[in-house]
Amino acid sequence: MAATSSFDQIIAYKDKKFTKTGSYAESEFPDLMTLKMIKGTRSGLKDPSSVLLSESVAKALFGDTDPLQKVVKIGNKYTVQVTGVYEDLPRNSAFSDVTFVAPVDLLFENKEDKNNWRSSSFGIFTQLNPNSRFDEVSVKIKDLFRRHTEDENRTKSALFLYPMNQWHLYSTFENGVNAGGRIQFVWLFSIIGIFVLLLACINFMNLSTARSQKRAKEVGIRKAIGSLRGQLISQFFSESFLVVVLAFGLSLAFVQLILPYFNEMADKQLVMRWSDSRFWLFSLGFCLFTGLVAGSYPALYLSSFQPIKVLKGTFNIGRFASIPRKVLVVIQFTVSVTLIIGTIIVFRQIQFAKNRPIGYSREGLINITMNTPEIQGNYDAVRNELLETGVVADMGESSSPITGIWSSANNLDWRGKDPNRAASFGTILVTPDFGKWLAGKLRKAANSQGNSRATPQHFS
Repeated sequence: MAATSSFDQIIAYKDKKFTKTGSYAESEFPDLMTLKMIKGTRSGLKDPSSVLLSESVAKALFGDTDPLQKVVKIGNKYTVQVTGVYEDLPRNSAFSDVTFVAPVDLLFENKEDKNNWRSSSFGIFTQLNPNSRFDEVSVKIKDLFRRHTEDENRTKSALFLYPMNQWHLYSTFENGVNAGGRIQFVWLFSIIGIFVLLLACINFMNLSTARSQKRAKEVGIRKAIGSLRGQLISQFFSESFLVVVLAFGLSLAFVQLILPYFNEMADKQLVMRWSDSRFWLFSLGFCLFTGLVAGSYPALYLSSFQPIKVLKGTFNIGRFASIPRKVLVVIQFTVSVTLIIGTIIVFRQIQFAKNRPIGYSREGLINITMNTPEIQGNYDAVRNELLETGVVADMGESSSPITGIWSSANNLDWRGKDPNRAASFGTILVTPDFGKWLAGKLRKAANSQGNSRATPQHFS
């Protein structure tokens, strides 16, 4: 088990300084994360004045020089010694931005503060024994807050374990119950993909049956010389599978061609897993399913022609033979119109979110993160110097941007509050200048937008 807290810090070696995301963690953290050490060992973090660097940060700070035992400074406050270098964590990991790991004890000048149960600034990582279950352990630890604090709101809180393999797709909680998360987007795009595939299959069916007059003589001759209906069905299914395989091959080539440009635009590192057998098994199953769906109606319809009528020229598709095609066309247009309407709605919602009043004016507004204690401890001097330049109109300090919630409080009370309600409010610590500056921004936003909602009560 290990406690961690991650945030941006300036890490420096001589005249080289970089702002990087680091994790302050207990010594067990490297083993829990199974860091792949390039130099040094995972146990190097047991030294209270040590640090483990990622390969990229070590390269940026020291170049080709051996980084072990080199002394670096974190946040212009903590002087630590490099005891290990680990391989950069993959981009598809929740810890991909963690570029250094330092002992968590550095954050506690008073060691007693480490046992403060009122703080929720740290994440706790636990590795269970092979025979343990998450739900059973969660029952045992749920009352830990009640045992260690007298805070009424804390006593209503319950601890539980949450598997790491569900963090990314199931990260949304409401009233302590998982309410989904990114999995909703997975399902949404999967449904859209199924509809698009359905359109393609219907289009293939319609094109195949539209050529039924030309294929009728072929079917009649083949049946006349002894071909069975099952053989004809196999032929039409084979044609369908051939089209699907060719389309699949072209799609793979197209994806491989545009993937580098997509990764650059979306800042991703998606790759085609050519050597993964599961990829090819899924692709084969996908092709078989698509071929069966797309080729089912043409195979059954074309193979049902009567050879005598076809060869005599008296072949007639009949009054009701066109009904299935008409139904398919109606379904095709219904799905197409539904997708078009959905696209328009999503586009207009995005435009609304981009253009709606945000409650303050962004004109001339700059947000600068202060990562060094020299600036944090001398705010008044920095403010006065900037105001004297004439470039800065006003300035305020806050513990987080007004567009983000970095901390919250659940111990607020008011008249008429339901005693069973444990409400959580986002909180921002600010200087007196921040309120004056924000009020001016709000008034300017209200005057320019004419929107009564742009009032101070939107910010708590």
